[in-house]
Amino acid sequence: MTESALCAVLFDSGGVLMQPIGGRWNPRADFEQTVLSHAPGITPQQFAAAIAVGDRFMSEAPGTPDFDSYHRVILGELGIDASDALLAELTRPVEPTAFLETFPDVLPTLQELRRRGVRMAVVSDAWPELPELHSSLGISDFFEAYAISAVLECRKPDPRMYHHASSALGLEPAQCLFIDDDPALVEAAIALGYAGRALRRTDGGEPCDVPSITTLGELLSLFAH
Repeated sequence: MTESALCAVLFDSGGVLMQPIGGRWNPRADFEQTVLSHAPGITPQQFAAAIAVGDRFMSEAPGTPDFDSYHRVILGELGIDASDALLAELTRPVEPTAFLETFPDVLPTLQELRRRGVRMAVVSDAWPELPELHSSLGISDFFEAYAISAVLECRKPDPRMYHHASSALGLEPAQCLFIDDDPALVEAAIALGYAGRALRRTDGGEPCDVPSITTLGELLSLFAH
């Protein structure tokens, strides 16, 4: 089966569909302000060092840890008691548009893909709330299925992540195009029989071992009008 037989796109989320306002995914943009309300005097340098420890915790975890576990690691590094009240405040509901935004090319590309009858799903290393975040950003209705690491208890490049999405669509891997901003994860999808493109918005054209695009709009050339 060739790329002419493609009928679905499986999207990564962060770095492909949405980005954090201010450039940081985790912890949330209001993390420092919330912690300081409980423990005044923490310096920016202390926050930076503790957040780096939290980043290592996330990268080394076999799955996607829950927010409380992640916050406990950072708070522990800061020497702050991770009380139930503080943990609850760090995850209190806020409007996602206060800290997340879609890339400019996302909505027009999704709209055109849907107009052309292309089916779509999401494959993301993320927390269970991802569909709700997408809903607040106005894009969740485009996706028929979500493969989320915290739900499936595995992370890309585990084959279960990719297969969950294509199976939910009732399609074979070769009928699906996988898009991610990490070329290694695209390479893993290709090895499983999916078509793939690495989205490289800002890399300056550095060499890439898998087919790549610089904007989501380039996907439209792979699907008939």
